[in-house]
Amino acid sequence: MTQVTSPVVQIDIVSDVMCPWCIVGYKQLEQALAATGTGAYIRWHPFELNPDMPAEGQNLREHITEKYGASAEQSAQNRAHLVETGESLGINFRFDDDSRIVNTFAAHQLLDWAQVQGKQHPLKLALFDTHFTQKRDVSHSEVLVDVAESVGLDREQAQAVLDSGSHAADTRAGQQYWTTRGISGVPSMVFDGKYLLTGAQGAQTYARMLQKSIAEQRTAEDG
Repeated sequence: MTQVTSPVVQIDIVSDVMCPWCIVGYKQLEQALAATGTGAYIRWHPFELNPDMPAEGQNLREHITEKYGASAEQSAQNRAHLVETGESLGINFRFDDDSRIVNTFAAHQLLDWAQVQGKQHPLKLALFDTHFTQKRDVSHSEVLVDVAESVGLDREQAQAVLDSGSHAADTRAGQQYWTTRGISGVPSMVFDGKYLLTGAQGAQTYARMLQKSIAEQRTAEDG
């Protein structure tokens, strides 16, 4: 009896830990994968929404007003919409007046190292949870090391990566790779190296793209 293997789609996701729509988009993608019975090889890639963010970070509401010109009322409405959307996807967004945007370059370096260790995906999801639900500062090395350890990475090695900057150059190169290819916002998802979807597009849109990718794979195999 011939064993039928589930189709697998490679999905490259360019994102930043500070981006709530990145975890929303991923959770929608997760729904689409389950609905279509599709397997995925997911690789996360670095993007900094605020590469010049200082070490101390910035109040979220002040940042949104300064960067996007949103009023306090608009900002509150946007956060309420995100909380509602998150609840429908099992995400617990905990926004308040003290919520902050922080620098994520160190987090991206740790994610680059975690890819080599086979732990990038769980680390990325844990970082989203640490920032948006636990409200811990993911620009601090002690927090990053805690998160790394929580997903099975070696604590001392994680600290060494952050202290030495051994993955800084690769992380910058990764950022440049995607920005020079026109990526200017996140989440940006590339399916099987061919098709780009930007923003949180919803489970149905992702399902259609997965089905398209699978159909093309099968056509190529048959050809």
